Amino acid sequence: MTDTTARSLATALAEQLSWHWQTLLRPKLEGLTDEEYLWEPAPGWSVRPAGSPAPGAIQMGSGGHRIDFAFPEPDPPPLTTIAWRMGHLVVGVFGVRAASHFGGPPMSYESHAYAGTAAEALRQLDRAYASWIGGVEALDEAGLARPCGPAEGPYAEFPLSDLVLHINREAIHHGAEILLLRDLYRNRYA
Repeated sequence: MTDTTARSLATALAEQLSWHWQTLLRPKLEGLTDEEYLWEPAPGWSVRPAGSPAPGAIQMGSGGHRIDFAFPEPDPPPLTTIAWRMGHLVVGVFGVRAASHFGGPPMSYESHAYAGTAAEALRQLDRAYASWIGGVEALDEAGLARPCGPAEGPYAEFPLSDLVLHINREAIHHGAEILLLRDLYRNRYA
């Protein structure tokens, strides 16, 4: 006989991201090199030493490395490196939201010290993911139903479950982009 007990929505949402993270994304990031992390297959945005932004971009962050940005974002948007995409996951996807909704450490694009190496970027990514997923795993149905609040601007009145779904999509989307860039790097012409 099988157990037909329904899983909670909170459990299903947390498992969607944790399955992707543990099964697909994180294992495939093992062995990421600094060269891959910073590889630019075409001109675009990356994480660079402070004071050396990409043409037409500004830099945000603190410390020795900064992330390229522009306001408004160009149309079409520039190609972004693994470093840029990991920085976006660390700060904009997981970090800012964990801080706003689960009491995680304060995080912003302006104050974050972006990683100049793949090893440091992976440590930052692991910490940011752990902070976010820990908060999601602690939610119950009432927590998922509560409004997102002012941290989410025009989406303040949306239920937190909508934000969790959005973050899952963002992490899966950007994770797939990172893995595609790894495939392209590994198979590039010499």
